Amino acid sequence: MEIQECEADLYDQNMLALKDAIELLSGKWKFCILLNLYNFGTMRFKDLQETAGGITPKVLSKELQQLEENLLITRTVNSTKPVTVSYAITSHAIETQPVINSLIEFGLKHRTKIKQNNNRDKP
Repeated sequence: MEIQECEADLYDQNMLALKDAIELLSGKWKFCILLNLYNFGTMRFKDLQETAGGITPKVLSKELQQLEENLLITRTVNSTKPVTVSYAITSHAIETQPVINSLIEFGLKHRTKIKQNNNRDKP
């Protein structure tokens, strides 16, 4: 009976961890922001907005704030004229890279599968 309880506890812990990760990275833009910072290094707000493609300043600001609160990015106010703000990925956030790569790989395979399926359905 004790082994089953341990397995149940482990299952519960894994489910909580999965829920935490999904909540932390949920949304349309967080992966895009992290990928851009991972690929391009430190970026300014406007650069992130341009590379994300389609995100509004209000939404970008909210996503960046959430990522910073969760220790995935750092925000630096630069004493330039005018003042600029730059963002960088943290070492903790680099751990998301395999997840992002796996999602990209799955997305590419899925697109190919859907295209093939759609082409079969056409006369």
